[in-house]
Amino acid sequence: MKKIILLVTGIMAISCAQQKKLVYPETAKVDTVDVYFGTQVQDPYRWLEDDTSAATAAWVEAENKVTFEYLKQIPFRQKLQERLTELTNYEKIGTPFKKHGKYYFYRNDGLQNQSVLYVQDTLDGEPRVVLDPNKLSNDGTVALSGISFSNDGKYLAYTISRSGSDWREIFVMDLASGNLTSDHIEWAKFSGASWQGDGFYYSAYDSPEKGKEFSNVNENHKIYYHKLGEPQSKDQLVYTNPAFPKRFYYASVSDDEKMMIIYESGAGRGNRMFMKDLTKKNAPVVLIAEDAKLDNQYSFVENIGDKAYFYTNENAPKGKIMVADINKPELKNWKEFIPESESVLSGMRVIGNKFIMTYDQDASNHAYVYDLNGKLVHEITLPSLGSVGFSGDKDDKECFFSFTSFTNPGATYIYDIDKNTYELLRAPKVKFNSDDFVTEQIFYSSKDGARIPMFLTYKKDMVKDGNNPVYLYGYGGFNISLNPGFSTSRIPFLENGGIYVQVNLRGGGEYGEEWHVAGTKMQKQNVFDDFISAAEYLIDNKYTNSKKIAIVGGSNGGLLVGACMTQRPELFQVAIPQVGVMDMLRYHKFTIGWNWASDYGTSEDSKEMFEYLKGYSPLHNLKPGTTYPATLVTTADHDDRVVPAHSFKFAAMLQACNDGTNPTLIRIETKAGHGAGKPIAKILEEQADIYGFIMYNLGMKPNF
Repeated sequence: MKKIILLVTGIMAISCAQQKKLVYPETAKVDTVDVYFGTQVQDPYRWLEDDTSAATAAWVEAENKVTFEYLKQIPFRQKLQERLTELTNYEKIGTPFKKHGKYYFYRNDGLQNQSVLYVQDTLDGEPRVVLDPNKLSNDGTVALSGISFSNDGKYLAYTISRSGSDWREIFVMDLASGNLTSDHIEWAKFSGASWQGDGFYYSAYDSPEKGKEFSNVNENHKIYYHKLGEPQSKDQLVYTNPAFPKRFYYASVSDDEKMMIIYESGAGRGNRMFMKDLTKKNAPVVLIAEDAKLDNQYSFVENIGDKAYFYTNENAPKGKIMVADINKPELKNWKEFIPESESVLSGMRVIGNKFIMTYDQDASNHAYVYDLNGKLVHEITLPSLGSVGFSGDKDDKECFFSFTSFTNPGATYIYDIDKNTYELLRAPKVKFNSDDFVTEQIFYSSKDGARIPMFLTYKKDMVKDGNNPVYLYGYGGFNISLNPGFSTSRIPFLENGGIYVQVNLRGGGEYGEEWHVAGTKMQKQNVFDDFISAAEYLIDNKYTNSKKIAIVGGSNGGLLVGACMTQRPELFQVAIPQVGVMDMLRYHKFTIGWNWASDYGTSEDSKEMFEYLKGYSPLHNLKPGTTYPATLVTTADHDDRVVPAHSFKFAAMLQACNDGTNPTLIRIETKAGHGAGKPIAKILEEQADIYGFIMYNLGMKPNF
């Protein structure tokens, strides 16, 4: 690709119609042109990619000023935040997990910015604080992102994230004293700590260029071994592969510390898997599983005695479990243990020497118990359609599970594996009546006839009069499934007559790898068609009308919203693209964007791929003088997953193209990232702004 850049400053034109309603900041244009396979593509807001420049900072400040002034004038905005705060203010206690004979769990008293890690000697014992992340910063923007106990039970390694960044720091706590050791790891990414002996393995990048920590391409991921008490500079480089700088490398160690598994991913939909014998000094790293195209997934599940168990979707798009002799772990020696099912294998744990398997059936979880011969023992009958997560160790029969649905905020149960019975351990108390609401699952036909499921949650007395407000949410990518889940943020919308709709689009993992592939690369339009068809179904069946639909999605879901609002602007009244991938021609040039090529392809692959991407790229399909939905773009200054330049450029172009009928705003959060670890205070403010914007522009008059 040849690139031509001519720096010529211009001013964004603002239509008279816009000036009467909202006056947006003047956004400079530059005459930047890229040439792809002989086609010139203008990029007038390229300068906004420089997230460290004074000009970008000034633009962000000016845009936020307009946005927050607009949001403040929404008459019920403050009452909405008060109701959201009331709903969020309940005790949240996570599922217990047992380590070295003690029970650990996370607890939030209601409005704490970050949940606190506790320990108790018995289930009814007095809880003690192990680690309180709220004390790591004054504003709650330092989040605990992972923990790992040493196998002797003496130490806890924990990772933190600052301001929502994907960068991680690792610290070590002496569990007996509660004091930190001198150990401190920086510039780790997509990594935890995997213990062996008196140290642990972790993955990191070289220190980034100062000022470009959140935008430069991440290359040459490396695995290191850190010995306790040593400075990071002395850490041993365990594995790197210079031949593939744009891949991820991650190490995990078996509980008995006899073997290390190394995963290599990032070049396709699958991964390669290596093993190292830790019982032998200087043992080589041996490749045990791969396919030539990296389309298949392989992962180590557990080792029991001389048997090693693995997950794969090779020749099994919905997943299966394989077994091999631990001394002959190569793929060629694997034998089928639990075969592929009609449902998608989405989770597995070995607890009490039983395999507890979770499957997705029409996007809801179902759970089963298998014995060590791979035979089905029984199904676990769950409370309703929803999502489940299990906790327990392979040598301990004590088992817990959490269960949630769209109207169930998440209860924890004690499960007896042998008797196949469970009893409630605890359930949260949220200030709303779940009995007032109902969830139904509907199947509809997409543009090409594909059968697509979606969940609808609404008040039981809802009437299909074609006038109900709808919050339409989807994702559709990267083999990620959208299962039922609870959110207090939705409740005020539901209480005031809204319908929450969650669509299981192609590109996700709800029906296995074939479903995923059907929404990737040159088939990506299927995802947008599925979402558009969902809106059309809701209109045709008198749930709502086009003036009452808000579409929402984040990250790849932000791309979904951007593509659908540019393809069918008349179909939606409100659009909320959150931290979205909006520039499909340049996404792979920032941080880890290259990792998404397995789903998207890149503009450099071929002329055909370039034209396909340009055909739906939200940034490149905005047309001047068009009436676009009322739009609130959201992003954050520390988002180093989907860099904020995507949202900056899209918002600037949208403001230039929109005919002024509806507001076009961008909300740029400070000291926040892609979403993980965001403090409760920031979440409440953001959700009040988003739902306030939606409800106001859908013409709702909420009763608070």
